[in-house]
Amino acid sequence: MNNRKSGCLAGLFKLFLLDKVFDWLQERFGYKSGSCMGCGCGFILMIMFMMIAASIIFDTNWLRLF
Repeated sequence: MNNRKSGCLAGLFKLFLLDKVFDWLQERFGYKSGSCMGCGCGFILMIMFMMIAASIIFDTNWLRLF
């Protein structure tokens, strides 16, 4: 069984990078873009951000079935 967990600094670095990528995507496609498709894409990006942040914080793998 593989029981490797990332450390605190690695998790914080991942969250920092996720925040920067999220801000960039929001400016291009999301709420901050100023276009009509910003509402739909912004909502989808927010849901994806929350899932990825939860996987980093709680160390879960959403794609692993077994």
